[in-house]
Amino acid sequence: MFKNLQFNKLNMGRIKPLMVKRATQELMKKDMPFNGEFNVNKKILGNSMPSKKVRNKIAGYIARLHRAKQRALIEPRVRQILKEE
Repeated sequence: MFKNLQFNKLNMGRIKPLMVKRATQELMKKDMPFNGEFNVNKKILGNSMPSKKVRNKIAGYIARLHRAKQRALIEPRVRQILKEE
């Protein structure tokens, strides 16, 4: 029955619970000085989270979103420069 299913380790993971995503969205709206560094985000969140595990998940997700946003801003510029050359 399950012979045709193939699991690729590269595609698995990075599944964030809805609670983490919602909490991250709420925190990002508060204009806190988050950036792409996990440790900085972890210190900003401090002891305001219910547990270390939740704090670390939220800090990591914020860092991932921030880096993705930076890549999205940079990539169009790089493409434009390459087209001009």
